[in-house]
Amino acid sequence: MNRLKPIDPNHLSDAQRPVYERIANGPRQGVRGPLAIWLHRPALAECAQALGRYCRYDTCLDPRLSELAILLMGRHWLAEYEWAAHKPFALKAGLAPHIIEAIRDDREPAFENADEALVYRFIRELHAQRAIGDGLYAEFVEQMGTDAAVDLVGIAGYYTLISMTIKVFEVPPPAGATAELPTTLN
Repeated sequence: MNRLKPIDPNHLSDAQRPVYERIANGPRQGVRGPLAIWLHRPALAECAQALGRYCRYDTCLDPRLSELAILLMGRHWLAEYEWAAHKPFALKAGLAPHIIEAIRDDREPAFENADEALVYRFIRELHAQRAIGDGLYAEFVEQMGTDAAVDLVGIAGYYTLISMTIKVFEVPPPAGATAELPTTLN
């Protein structure tokens, strides 16, 4: 249950209304989950939704790789809302079901695509080491480029903010979603 209730669209302040309208009428087509929580602070909501729009729709990464990174972030944080919201997008983008299942179960997937394995290693090392070693960085840049490295770090940062919002404010999964992640770390 949400610790902080979403704001009723019929009772938006003058500062909240334009932010709400930009989100609701943009590619997300609705104000849900963490975005609804941020609306309590419209300046934060405005900045965060703009960053999120870029990270979700405009990076140089193939959507399959972006969704892989997003699922890894959701799994790392055990953010059920994020997992449930992005699993269908990951499937639609072409991420194999067995990869999604392995991530859900906290197992290393058997990747067929080298770019997926590289994104997986990058995000996992970033979490485990709180850094990226020189070897992995050089390999990533050689294979995918510096723009992809910058965008991937941006995605990881944005979806950390999303996941922390979900966890702190206990944002429940979207209606009808079945819980798939553990509720606590092993």
